[in-house]
Amino acid sequence: MNISKSEIDSTTVFRLDGDLDTNTSPLAEQAFNEAIAAGTGAMLVNLSDVGFVSSAGLRILLSAAKQLGGQLRVCGLNETVNEVFEISGFITIFSVFATEEEALQG
Repeated sequence: MNISKSEIDSTTVFRLDGDLDTNTSPLAEQAFNEAIAAGTGAMLVNLSDVGFVSSAGLRILLSAAKQLGGQLRVCGLNETVNEVFEISGFITIFSVFATEEEALQG
C-alpha cells in the first residue's frame, strides 16, 4: 500500500494505491489519524488505485468519518470497491464521487 497526501484548499487528500485490507489498513489508519490530529477540517480519500477494500478498510474509513464529523469524501471507486460499499451500506454513509475533481467541488 502506497499512500500519498496533499492539501488542496482546506481538504487533506489521500491517494491510496493497493488493496485496503487487514494488512494495509493500519498504515492508512495512522495516516488518517495524523491528519486529523493535525487539525484537518475535511478529508478526501481517492480510491482510484485500490483494487479491493475489506471490512478492516471500511472500519478505518468509518472511524475517520466519525472523528471528522462526517467531513470525509471518497472518490474513484472501481466496480469491485463500489460493490463492497453498496453491500455494506457505506455508499449511503459517505459522500461518494466519480473523480477527485468532482469530490473537491462537491
